[in-house]
Amino acid sequence: MSELLGAGRSADVYAIGDGRVLRRYRVAIDARRETAVMAYVAGHGYPVPEVYPGESTATDLVMRRLPGPTMVRALVDGEIAPEEAGEVLARLLRRLHTIPARESGDPRDRILHLDLHPDNVMLTPDGPMVIDWSNAGEGPPALDCALSAVILAQAAVDPEFGFGEGAGSVLAALLGALGTDLDLGEPLDQARARRAADPALSEREVGLLDEAVALVRRLRPALS
Repeated sequence: MSELLGAGRSADVYAIGDGRVLRRYRVAIDARRETAVMAYVAGHGYPVPEVYPGESTATDLVMRRLPGPTMVRALVDGEIAPEEAGEVLARLLRRLHTIPARESGDPRDRILHLDLHPDNVMLTPDGPMVIDWSNAGEGPPALDCALSAVILAQAAVDPEFGFGEGAGSVLAALLGALGTDLDLGEPLDQARARRAADPALSEREVGLLDEAVALVRRLRPALS
């Protein structure tokens, strides 16, 4: 019988043997698209789990099981400092944004993760690996950077998150490492709008967005 390893907002993850895991969605997401994106970025040398397209379906994504904790778990356990975590996230974003879009005809567009935060990074013996590509898209890199900043800021201002101070430190490090890659103009507004429209967020979480965006602007006043 498959072992349940974890349950997220939209999917459950099971160990299915032979060093593989199955990510089964409970919402209307086509896992075959996610599989294709992961295979594409892997082909460009980006650190993602190996995927098995022949075993994946519209609702199930099969990939190699990764050893090691999530970045969030490592932060809570003191295995990685917030400053290092923020710098790692910035490097992962920049590295991803060197990969050209698969479908867009605009040469400026790049592959975007659109949900790159500490709970979607696994710290393996081979280095950090990025998981959960269900939101991935194509477009301007500034949007991806802004979304990562807003997601971290939401965690930082959320009294129910339980790791707000740590999230704020990771955010500050991320913003410092991104520098001018973070645009506090239209990309930040677009990131806020995307988060507000996310059906997985509760009304309470959406209500924290203004405070979260204000925190991002406050931590990077030179870019506002």
